[in-house]
Amino acid sequence: MFGVLTAIAAIIAFAATFFLGYVIIPLMHKLKYGQTILDIGPKWHKNKQGTPTMGGIMFIIGICLALLSTMPLINLLGSDRMIAQLGNAYYLTSFISAIALALSMSAIGFIDDYIKVVKKRNLGLTAKQKTFLQLFVCAAYLTSMYLGGMTFTRIPFIGTVDITSGIGLLFWPIALVFIYGFTNAVNLTDGVDGLASSVTIVAAIFFAVISVLSSVNNALCGYLSVVFAAALFGFLIWNKHPAKVFMGDTGSMFLGGMVVGLIFMLEYPILLMLIGIVYLCEAMSVVIQVAYFKKTKKRLFKMSPIHHHYELSGWGEVKIDLIFSLVGAIGGLVSMALIVFG
Repeated sequence: MFGVLTAIAAIIAFAATFFLGYVIIPLMHKLKYGQTILDIGPKWHKNKQGTPTMGGIMFIIGICLALLSTMPLINLLGSDRMIAQLGNAYYLTSFISAIALALSMSAIGFIDDYIKVVKKRNLGLTAKQKTFLQLFVCAAYLTSMYLGGMTFTRIPFIGTVDITSGIGLLFWPIALVFIYGFTNAVNLTDGVDGLASSVTIVAAIFFAVISVLSSVNNALCGYLSVVFAAALFGFLIWNKHPAKVFMGDTGSMFLGGMVVGLIFMLEYPILLMLIGIVYLCEAMSVVIQVAYFKKTKKRLFKMSPIHHHYELSGWGEVKIDLIFSLVGAIGGLVSMALIVFG
């Protein structure tokens, strides 16, 4: 469905990420770059104290290697549509901007991890520092998309909506909050072994399929989505329960940026509410918990984000991964149906 080039890139991404585990994980053990488990989480998470973190570097390198090694081959092995889209300013901008967004968010996460792990300051960046940096990156991303020629967004059953004049201009501030919110929602999902990895693999697969099914037919999005999913598969081998490495904010912030970048490439950002329904539920559970506690001085959930509620209810980490991934798949299927029939 996606061609030889994409298959080669996926193999490279998977293999590079997986084999990097044999190098990076022992190195992190040697450098004592281990996770500090705070007392606010489930008590049994204390057993994970010292597990290497910042492992997101593995799949970031894997993805970059796959792209850098296969992009020069696009004229030889790529589809006609992929070649044509690389020559189109808008498609090329959305492709580069998606990668830049993910890497920029990852850089913020890396700074946060570095302060926590290397400088031994558990809280990392302050909330104000992190928010400022993230909003700056979000604004820069939207600016690049606007300058690259983004003039509309798509909504199922409504069609294209002009975002360059009138009420359509509201899209830009809403999009700023949307990108910021979902990037942090993905970060919140990274709370038990393999959860963020498995849920995001499901999302990436649906991005790839929708890139073919939708009228957009974005070959570059399909290519990037498959590479993204393959690298995460390579990482999940190390990250599944019991995790031998955590992705850290370095990885989870990269995931958030990439997820947002891919949905914007598809021109259907609103569908992330369905494909990313797990992320949405994770973030909303925190908001609801805080609001409910302030009003009643009681907790609605045993703990938030919501995966900890189920963990404290007796669900194992593998079960949480499977059920949450299934919920994400259902959201993806509904999104596909909306695109096909809407």
